Amino acid sequence: MSQQFYQYHVFSLPKDLLDTLVPRNIINQLPESPPPPQTVSSTPPPQPTAGSRACNICLGATFVDVDDQRAHFRSDWHRYNVKIRLNGGDPVAEAHFSQLIDRLEDSISGSASSSDNDSDDSDAVVALVQKNRKLARPSSPDSSLPTLPQTPLVWFHSPPSTQIGMYKMIFSSSTPSTQYLSELKQMQSGGEYGRTWAMFMTAGGHFAGAIVRVKRPDGDDDDGGTTKKGKLRKPKPDIEVLKHKTFHRYTTRRKQGGSQGLNDNSKSKAISAGAMLRRYGEQALRDDIRNLLQDWADDIHDCERIFIRASVSNRRIFLDYEGAVIEKGDERLRTFPFPTRRPTQAELLRCLQELTRVKVSHLTEEALRAQDEALLASLPKPKPQPVPSPQPEAAKQKDKPTVPQLSPEEEQLRDKWTRLLDMIKRGRLDTLKTFWERDGAALGGVNTPVPDWSDEKGGTLLQVATHSDQEEIVKWLLEDLRADPTLDVPSSTAAAGDESGMESDSDAPRLPKGKSGRRTAYDLARTKAVRNVFRRCAAAHPDWWDWLGTEHGARVPSVLSSEMEEGREEKKKARRKGLKDKVKEREAREKEREVASPPPPTVEEPKPRKAKEEPANGPRKLGGASGTTESVAGLTPEMRAKIERERRARAAETRLKALQGGGRA
Repeated sequence: MSQQFYQYHVFSLPKDLLDTLVPRNIINQLPESPPPPQTVSSTPPPQPTAGSRACNICLGATFVDVDDQRAHFRSDWHRYNVKIRLNGGDPVAEAHFSQLIDRLEDSISGSASSSDNDSDDSDAVVALVQKNRKLARPSSPDSSLPTLPQTPLVWFHSPPSTQIGMYKMIFSSSTPSTQYLSELKQMQSGGEYGRTWAMFMTAGGHFAGAIVRVKRPDGDDDDGGTTKKGKLRKPKPDIEVLKHKTFHRYTTRRKQGGSQGLNDNSKSKAISAGAMLRRYGEQALRDDIRNLLQDWADDIHDCERIFIRASVSNRRIFLDYEGAVIEKGDERLRTFPFPTRRPTQAELLRCLQELTRVKVSHLTEEALRAQDEALLASLPKPKPQPVPSPQPEAAKQKDKPTVPQLSPEEEQLRDKWTRLLDMIKRGRLDTLKTFWERDGAALGGVNTPVPDWSDEKGGTLLQVATHSDQEEIVKWLLEDLRADPTLDVPSSTAAAGDESGMESDSDAPRLPKGKSGRRTAYDLARTKAVRNVFRRCAAAHPDWWDWLGTEHGARVPSVLSSEMEEGREEKKKARRKGLKDKVKEREAREKEREVASPPPPTVEEPKPRKAKEEPANGPRKLGGASGTTESVAGLTPEMRAKIERERRARAAETRLKALQGGGRA
């Protein structure tokens, strides 16, 4: 609102202004639709006679004896009236209740079962109460009321043209917005001891705290008077600071911000001298604040509101510790509903003035109405929500995949399989051996199919290890656990293996697919080393499996014995020796060709005019003498030509300098 200024104190409002205040709200000023007429029985409720029993909730229902009264208390009609009264509604007559029951679309006739978590109320009572709540809810999809932005202020209107506003934080959190005016009137009374607040701020190593009195006791309203000397006394202020304390500790890095504790949590712990000082400052600040709270414990206990301005981490200084003066769920806790600056004593006083001084504006009712209309016009209109038909909803629920609920035993088994497959794919043989000795029998053995939910490339552990190119684990599975290499690979894994690239191996060619497109663990091997593991095992243990079979065997093309590997190594050594001999013969022929060819003629360079002879034992220039030709004797023709070009260039440069020097002279 325009033209706001501070004029009144929240706890000392004039009585003539307070009596004329009404709640100021845009919503309650909109034209409301008349409430639907309720069916009221024309017959007055029966009056209880002498000695009879009656129910004060159900419109004065009377009973003949105690059994009749107890039966009434157990009836749905009585329970429904009790719930309606608790929610702030009016009870209904028995005939009206019967009509409400008949209008319910979903009947619960014959349903008398109840779980441990359900109450003793019947489903009819629950359904009726929920229906009434939906009808009374203002935020329903059919509601035409707009959604207004929330503000920290609450406004009251005093006809004809005065509006006052104050922060909602000063009211009790349990008070609804409709009862703010009545609580504001109660705030004008200070009681026997007055009203006190506690205010604390901490940030960047700074702390400021105060216990302030915002309202004096009722009998202490001294508005002045005269002293003994006849002078006028100054009236007591509305706000009085009873206790205050400020201190500072070194906790933040200069020009970088952020506390040392947060920096340690986000990064590695720094070991510099400054970091150690900041950690000590944080600990000292925490101890100082908690000691101060302990000293002020009695005053804090009597405070009506407790305002705390602190970050999430610093808020634990006040609340989360053993023996805390302020409990975490205390109803008196508040935050400052406006921006604050560095914690100082002056800032605390400014925030106190902001909280306790009333905002005042003077607008006529026409101006207020125009302001409300402009605000409502600026708000976005709610989009109509189409009511979905039940059939698409049912179809959507059918399309959603249902996640099966696993029992603890199934979750434990799935966790074991996950760990086992991870060890195989990562090649952790030692850990795998220990795990298999402990839990191998519980998983069903080495040839147990891998679960479908794992989505692994292989149907057995041997096939998974082969596809992962884990040579040592494949050897352990084949030789130590005697895994079956003749089991077929699932069709999806076989197709994936055909698309992946394989290393060529002329010594161990792959067998073609059979008529049925059959594949085994050997066909999943993508490297020569893994395939040789199968061939060595087939040569060492030929009687274990049908290694060479194609239709029902392991589809290993050939065996690889130790004699075959030794013969292969000898062939490789002979091949390498022949290559070395050829290289030596080629180098010898090149040397003979260089010796037989004559060296290229050398071009003598003319001596410079003023060349000085250097002493034999004196200092020499880098590169040796310029006129010698012995330094290029062992170089190739290309290098000698390059050196000759450099020499000629240096000689030309020397002559050019000599000519320039003669011209100047």
